Amino acid sequence: MAERFDLIVLGSGPGGYVAAIRAAQLGMKAAVVEREALGGICLNWGCIPTKALLRSSEVHHLLQHAGDYGFEIGDITFDLARIVKRSRQVASQLSAGVKHLMKKNKITVVEGEGRLLGKGRLAVTRNDTTVELEAPHIIIATGARARTLPGLEPNGTSIITYREAMVPKTLPKRLLVVGSGAIGMEFASFYAQMGSKVTVVEALDRILPVEDEDISAFALKAFTRQGLKFHTAANLKRLSPEGTGVVAEIEAGGQSHRIEADQAILAVGIVGNVENIGLEALGVKVERSHIVVDEFSRTGVPGLYAIGDVTGPPWLAHKASHEGVVCVEKIAGVAGVHPLDTGNIPGCTYCLPQIASVGLTEAKARAAGHEVKVGRFPYLGNGKAIALGEPEGLVKTVFDAKTGALLGAHMIGAEVTEQIQGYAIARTLETTEAELMATVFPHPTLSETMHEAVLDAYGRAIHI
Repeated sequence: MAERFDLIVLGSGPGGYVAAIRAAQLGMKAAVVEREALGGICLNWGCIPTKALLRSSEVHHLLQHAGDYGFEIGDITFDLARIVKRSRQVASQLSAGVKHLMKKNKITVVEGEGRLLGKGRLAVTRNDTTVELEAPHIIIATGARARTLPGLEPNGTSIITYREAMVPKTLPKRLLVVGSGAIGMEFASFYAQMGSKVTVVEALDRILPVEDEDISAFALKAFTRQGLKFHTAANLKRLSPEGTGVVAEIEAGGQSHRIEADQAILAVGIVGNVENIGLEALGVKVERSHIVVDEFSRTGVPGLYAIGDVTGPPWLAHKASHEGVVCVEKIAGVAGVHPLDTGNIPGCTYCLPQIASVGLTEAKARAAGHEVKVGRFPYLGNGKAIALGEPEGLVKTVFDAKTGALLGAHMIGAEVTEQIQGYAIARTLETTEAELMATVFPHPTLSETMHEAVLDAYGRAIHI
């Protein structure tokens, strides 16, 4: 006989496990089905371990510039195996933390491959043993995986994806990164700071194409000064193993280029994990590898929901978590539940320098018909940034000229991934320029750049 629950979640990533915890808080009997490690890709092979790697590269960067702070250090060496080991230990620690949260909230964890059998029914198979679960509500939170393109298939050695890039056994002397989105630029930054000669190929006309154009341009200059090379508006004609490395042939700027590297990382997007989970039999609508849902994560099948990366962009862990909460609260009948506004979801890229943004870019704001006021403030005008030895940065704000609404905020520089939440809160509270200008920002802090960027939009900046 199938074990019955109020809610079953297929997948234990930041969307799935958060949804299960919220369900338990609301008095529901919940189960989570997971085929690998608790925490999903984000915690085990994405957000968390990559940040541990990037922290090591930041330390390496600081050691190389110790003289700027009055320290004399001899030859700097590092143990790549220990760096990777620390990253994996961080991931394991947090996965164990999720296991504790499941136990604390009395959530049943079922290990194995889950497949929908019909309305309210799920089969879980592990080691040739299958159990059946039943629930009136099932949430699909199966996440996504690295996208591959015809002729650009990874081989796990010379052509790799994020999985292999996070556990390198050796540091490639020459690295090619295909794609300059958040994933591509984080790996490009890590490997470059650790000593690899990095070349980035981007099909669109600028790097970090989802960011504001001013931020992309600033980033290009910053990374180029660090020694990274870029080919934008590039057509990758061929990428193939050759000898112990890889060769790429591209066309960019009206010229053909041959790039030889020891390794290539593919960072050309992701696709949803929609295969082999029984969606077809239930008639669930899938478009371009992502499940189609409404504003409350409902599929077209009653009692079946989907959250997180499997439903499409923005592919962000915090978006998945909030979708899980909204979805469960709607199921439970919590009063006053509102759909998630994706325009208020901040995005962060943890390269060096860091990049963060929320809301509309200047171009998208204008395209949407807004008359805008734009403010900019450089880190070079901020005392804390100079004292930290981090004067490279820019904060940009975009306001509606008629209403004063904050349409978007865009940042590049030290710790902007921590600061962006201030603008995210402002947008959630529908704050205007008046409240932001009247807010007292502590001194000396990097956050003062945020205040000045608001003031600058209205001709009132003090320190430029």
